[in-house]
Amino acid sequence: MHHFTHRDGDLFAEDVPLARIAAEVGTPVYVYSDATLRRHARVFQDAFAGARALAAFSVKANSNLAVLRTLFEEGMGADVVSGGELMRALKAGLSGNKIVFSGVGKTAEELKLALEAGVHMFNVESENELLVLDAVARDLGVRAPLAFRVNPDVAAGGHEKISTGKAEDKFGVAWSRARRAYEKAARLSGIEIRGVDVHIGSQITELAPFEAAFQRVAGLVRDLRADGHTIDRIDLGGGLGISYDGNTEGEGAPPGPADYAALIRRIADPLGVELIFEPGRMIAGNAGLLLTRAIYVKEGEARRFLILDAAMNDLIRPALYEASHGIEPVQAPQQGAGYGRYDVVGPVCETGDRFASERELPAMAEGDLFAIMSAGAYGAVQASQYNSRPLVPEVLVRGEAFHVIRRRPSFDEMVALEGLPPWLEART
Repeated sequence: MHHFTHRDGDLFAEDVPLARIAAEVGTPVYVYSDATLRRHARVFQDAFAGARALAAFSVKANSNLAVLRTLFEEGMGADVVSGGELMRALKAGLSGNKIVFSGVGKTAEELKLALEAGVHMFNVESENELLVLDAVARDLGVRAPLAFRVNPDVAAGGHEKISTGKAEDKFGVAWSRARRAYEKAARLSGIEIRGVDVHIGSQITELAPFEAAFQRVAGLVRDLRADGHTIDRIDLGGGLGISYDGNTEGEGAPPGPADYAALIRRIADPLGVELIFEPGRMIAGNAGLLLTRAIYVKEGEARRFLILDAAMNDLIRPALYEASHGIEPVQAPQQGAGYGRYDVVGPVCETGDRFASERELPAMAEGDLFAIMSAGAYGAVQASQYNSRPLVPEVLVRGEAFHVIRRRPSFDEMVALEGLPPWLEART
């Protein structure tokens, strides 16, 4: 579900024509829908109505302060994986007790910052990290609420680079070492054992991997309680996939929050625990698009290229994960204009700077506007200034209004952090 619709041949974000945003802000530009963000937040949380549950939005999916504030207004918490993401969540107005700190390489400085903020829980990924967290907590005179992230050796995710729950992945404590890790944690005065954490991947479009992992975790909870540990929280991670091709019902469509919640509650309700989730993509993914303009239509020897002003540095998912996004013309084509096949590419000097191959589109012309759909998650957050291209601005739409929530930097701002050493300074 999203609030990007065609009206009289023009594509709108809520009640704002995208052509107007392109004219006033320029392209490329990310555009987010306030209504879609809020609806997705409500639908996910409503699926767990009556349960003790914290839906902690995965900040890595979209860390813009305005997006975070919007979701926090809807009651969501935050899952963070760095000190910077922690500070963003706090700056966006969230209290520390609704923040979960995950991540495989937390530093002592980051752990101190999180303890001072009073985060809800630390998802600890190794026994080495456990010892650092204990030392930092003792120095501060507090106890750190802990869950170990355990690796259930369950393969899942839309691409090998976003599958995180297999034995060979870098994440989590090995399943065979989990009970030993909890035994070690119980002996440390700076640690308060509270829960178990699991996260098996991203863009998961079927429920079977979730069930396999969660059943294993439920068994571990029972074992840990038998060992004398207090386990009153389970963090079941995120990973629920979205449709990138518009298929939201029927065969091949990702499961919705209601089916996901029914599965989890069947397994977790008998344990009497607080449930923690880390949804990211399913909240923000279809709430955003990348608005871009055609620079050239180029006839190659064997292919026709549609060269956009957006590039892989703006949206890296197709190059990095071989991801496929819907591409829609902002203005409907003239009747009888016909269709053609295009390689949709950007201007960056990399062959991998490609959004689609042999994509069938209406006959396109230079200057036409396009929307690369489902770009609200893992889009702007992964952007770079490769080829010295400025970071893409971001716009939030609400009804008939829109606001630039991150502006495009100037060239001087792009190079402001750089400086010449004395021997290269110009001599006068």
